[in-house]
Amino acid sequence: MPRLLTALALLLLAALPARAQPVLNIYNWSDYIDPYVVQRFTAETGIRVRYDVFDSLETLEGKLSAGRSGYDLIVPTSEPTFARLVRAGALRPLDRTRIPNWRNLDPALMARAASVDPDNRHGAIYLWGTVGMGIRPDRVRAAAPDAPMDTLALLLDPRNAQRLSRCGIQVMDSATDVIPSVLRHLGLDPNTQSQDDLRAAERALLAIRPHVRAILPSGSVLDALATGDVCLALTYSGDVIQASARAREAGRGVEIAYVAPAAGAQLWFDMLAIPADAPNPEAAQAFIDFVLRPEVMAAITSHVRYPNAVPASRPMVAEAVRNDPSVYPTDAALAGSFVAGTPSQQVERLRTRIWSRFKAGR
Repeated sequence: MPRLLTALALLLLAALPARAQPVLNIYNWSDYIDPYVVQRFTAETGIRVRYDVFDSLETLEGKLSAGRSGYDLIVPTSEPTFARLVRAGALRPLDRTRIPNWRNLDPALMARAASVDPDNRHGAIYLWGTVGMGIRPDRVRAAAPDAPMDTLALLLDPRNAQRLSRCGIQVMDSATDVIPSVLRHLGLDPNTQSQDDLRAAERALLAIRPHVRAILPSGSVLDALATGDVCLALTYSGDVIQASARAREAGRGVEIAYVAPAAGAQLWFDMLAIPADAPNPEAAQAFIDFVLRPEVMAAITSHVRYPNAVPASRPMVAEAVRNDPSVYPTDAALAGSFVAGTPSQQVERLRTRIWSRFKAGR
């Protein structure tokens, strides 16, 4: 009889449904992680990952604004999206006792990110970079041999823009990143609240608009640089670095270089954050802790060519990446950079109108 009962018990257990494997729902920028990192996380934790991608902050905000997005972990840029989500109470405060690798983060960079998230309660820096110009040096020199190569005057001087229009100019579709950079070039406060200053930026943008071929999402700008369709683009540093790598792999003789404005480049951070209604926040915190390991962050930076905020990872980053000043700015360049603040609603509305007129060309 005991053997019979044991056999029956085993049959009943076999008939029960298997316990569902935990699922972590991630929403990140496209082409922005080493796929092996995701596979390794699942192998170590048993947590299955559903990984979706977006190509603009507008897409991310639209998905979250409806509520119950179903995502456990998102990667918004510090300004404006992450800042807006923090102010709206749309993010879950992180429990650092669940993220012991938080100690690996660079305190200086996290202090700069704290300008939009006091005490860094809602996010950890994933990757970061600057805003500058991607150029084809050979075509730029041929079209405008006397133009400066290290300042935004290469783009914002209408005479230079006119000459370079023949080989193609693109600007990324991001008022948040472009307008502060224009203001800094003009010698004005990038976070100005002055309408006069913003009108000056508008005049500078409208003066070059006839010579700008397209204003597109950064991913499209990356593609145009990589194929050599344009010779100058204002975009994110990492996009230019990726475009340069793609151009080299294609072997068509297209050389792409990144230029950080000498007047000071805008610094931005992409943040690891958890929506307030995340269905599996514990898995999200486990993933944050996992990627903050130096060896994991090194693999991500080596793959996507964006710097991270874990200093101990740098010796493990691929040599060609860690020694590239386009990826890791020098201390002097970093000291001269600036972080865009959160504009008032009035200034944000004015910026939006300026950007609409710039895109429309009037």
